[in-house]
Amino acid sequence: MTRQFAGIIAYPVTPFTPDGGIDVAMLARLINRLIDSGVHAVAPLGSTGESAYLSDEEWDLVATTSIAAVAQRVPTVIGISELTTAGAIRRARFAASIGADAVMVLPVSYWKLTEAEIVAHYAAIGAAVPIPIMLYNNPATSGVDMSPELIARICRDVPAVTMVKESTGDLQRMHRLRQLTGGTVPFYNGSNPLAFAALNAGAAGWCTAAPNLDAALPLALYQQIQAGDIAAARATFERQLPLLQFIVRVGLPTSVKAGLRLLDIDAGTPRLPLQPLGEQASAELAGILRALH
Repeated sequence: MTRQFAGIIAYPVTPFTPDGGIDVAMLARLINRLIDSGVHAVAPLGSTGESAYLSDEEWDLVATTSIAAVAQRVPTVIGISELTTAGAIRRARFAASIGADAVMVLPVSYWKLTEAEIVAHYAAIGAAVPIPIMLYNNPATSGVDMSPELIARICRDVPAVTMVKESTGDLQRMHRLRQLTGGTVPFYNGSNPLAFAALNAGAAGWCTAAPNLDAALPLALYQQIQAGDIAAARATFERQLPLLQFIVRVGLPTSVKAGLRLLDIDAGTPRLPLQPLGEQASAELAGILRALH
């Protein structure tokens, strides 16, 4: 039975030890912390989890540790962003074999991909695994920008693609996709500064790294939208907006790991070429967190 994804889908960082290895104990701690905070689902190995900087062995370790830590308490969607279809299939099969509820697939481009190539990429992954796929559109990191028309085509032609995460920050794409699919495909907001508008417009959930630093406000925003208390939701969103804008501007792994350190949780530093947050930006983040707490 397919588990449903709705609400706040939290993205953990991948913590590293001082010698650069995966800190599995800290990863389990971070995931437990997210679940204890009340998030509705967990999404390891996204952009926040520095998936692009992990070897296959490290990726497998993070996936296995994450699934074990979640222990089916909430749904889990594992992120996959691979240049090759073969690599994406390998990771999708591994995720399915260890108990992931879904995979989130982000096509990554070196050569510019045609629409036919993108459709074929999703079709091959969908044919290889028995779990659903969340299509992920994030041209800022992947180099691939899928139009609502292409996304609707993929959802129509690849039955395994049952959900869409859109991170361009363009709310009109959500409305256009709803028109093209008749509202049958759940839409998940991946643009932090757009969270209020997207949830208010009917997004099924918000995929975000923010709960690593403050889970109460994202959860309150979702609950207020669900209850129809739009004025309260707007105020809740505006209160957390400085944090959302900061983590997007600075970069998710860098800002979240710095924020965790300010909260006395050492998840290590980002992996090179990413650099730790500088002193001035750390002071700015500390001020933002003080205002929230």
